[in-house]
Amino acid sequence: MSIKPMYLKPNVVLEPLVDKWYAWSHLVSPATAAMNIVGRHLTIIDSYLSAPSIHAEAVLNPKMRGGPFMDFNGGRIEEVKALQQNTLEKHHKLIEFSKAVKELDKMLSNEAKGFGLEDVYKKVPEILKGYVELFYDRNNNPGFRFFESLLYNSEYYNKSAQSIALWITNNDERPFCLSIPRLDEPNIVHLEIPFDHPGIDELAKMKRTPQSLGYIKAILGISASQEELFDTFFTDTPPPPYQKYTGDKIRMRYFGHACILVETKDISILVDPLISYYGYHSSVDHFSDVDLPDTIDYVLITHNHQDHILFETLLPLRHKIKNLIVPRTNSGKLEDPDLKLMFTNVGFNNVFALDEMETICFSDAIITGLPFIGEHSDLNILTKSCFIVKIGQFKLLFLADSRIVEPRLYKHIHRQIGNVDVMFIGMECDGAPLTWLYGPLMTKKLPRDMDGSRRLAGSDCEKGLSLVDIFNPKELYVYAMGQEPWCEFISSIKYTSESHPIVQSDKLVNICRNRGMVAERLFGEKELLYDKQNVPVEV
Repeated sequence: MSIKPMYLKPNVVLEPLVDKWYAWSHLVSPATAAMNIVGRHLTIIDSYLSAPSIHAEAVLNPKMRGGPFMDFNGGRIEEVKALQQNTLEKHHKLIEFSKAVKELDKMLSNEAKGFGLEDVYKKVPEILKGYVELFYDRNNNPGFRFFESLLYNSEYYNKSAQSIALWITNNDERPFCLSIPRLDEPNIVHLEIPFDHPGIDELAKMKRTPQSLGYIKAILGISASQEELFDTFFTDTPPPPYQKYTGDKIRMRYFGHACILVETKDISILVDPLISYYGYHSSVDHFSDVDLPDTIDYVLITHNHQDHILFETLLPLRHKIKNLIVPRTNSGKLEDPDLKLMFTNVGFNNVFALDEMETICFSDAIITGLPFIGEHSDLNILTKSCFIVKIGQFKLLFLADSRIVEPRLYKHIHRQIGNVDVMFIGMECDGAPLTWLYGPLMTKKLPRDMDGSRRLAGSDCEKGLSLVDIFNPKELYVYAMGQEPWCEFISSIKYTSESHPIVQSDKLVNICRNRGMVAERLFGEKELLYDKQNVPVEV
């Protein structure tokens, strides 16, 4: 057994999986997992087995990018059949749960007519009894909510479906993650461990702190047949040392997409961690995990979409994160799972749910949660929050993918927070239709024209300019565009210069520059220093 201290290679992927599919938040919460297993996974599998050649053609068509098509070139039929059979056997309880949700919706439509609901409880599907509360809205429309905390402690939360795939990458090329499972490959070690397993933290620490292979193998339960490949994931070459920021300014670093690191010599705040985590040569200059501090005081999560909550980034960072801030909800609605519950159940400590206009104060910084409207296809989703970070007198406003549908909301906010120094805004203003993300949760088919009118869209130029006019930032940065190559497997986005979001964001940037503002659409990496008294410093 090797006792020589070794480092984890910088280009080893720790890919979280649920039932061999790429792990995102809707595969962790028990209710959304049940609906996605039936409405997404089994549907895609059935479609592939029925017509594999159609899938092979579709993945080559740029217009079909991000669609429900498996990228196996029409092959691997027996492996996909085996996955299908395993899913049907292993998740029969969740499959029944999904069917029961649809039955419950149908029953309420037929039985709940505005009269008392006590007798209707008797008609709730048996497996849902005790897990749901029935109600009417103010217009007498019936509905239900889950007691989600009970579901996490039931047979419907199956941690044995969680695993980690370890493999080495040398580029950003990966198939779209929501449509293709991770089948066995000769270069992959599958760790059959849940996401809260302490071995994940110990393995991630080895990127900077060497440890013996015997130690990490014992913790992870590496088998004799896995050892030879597992050993290739390590090196005795130390990583470049992290240079902690020790200056008297505020340092802002853009890591790609919506990920921003804000640091002073005393504190660090990381927003929406989606990081090109792997140390390989790239045509795009970018920061990676080696540019993150050893301790991250606060991680801020703006909303529950797969490009803002990435377990592939968050699980390896878990041992560094002192506090994780998420938007507050305990609505129990199927489409709006509780993020605090979710993160706590996958092993994060000190998870805090922040209300709108609620603040956290520490050192000389204040973090305030702000209302967030738009980008959620007009669903009543509460788990979303913008943030303003104030350090000294300096204010950074993170608007994520907000789409300003009612300017007066932001005028009310402005009366409380005043003008800001730097504003970040997402402008992916086309957006996929509602069913692209939330389709498996819908129990009734949505007409195509309605679906197409309800988009997962951020601001266009007009709406972005309205926000600029309200908050009067000195600097504007467009972000969260999914442009970086390491985001494509999550977002499925590939722009050209004529793409509508690019045209709209260029227009906004040019208008702001003509006003004498600093304005830019971020891409790859960016670093700026700011004086706490509102004076920018060029890097």
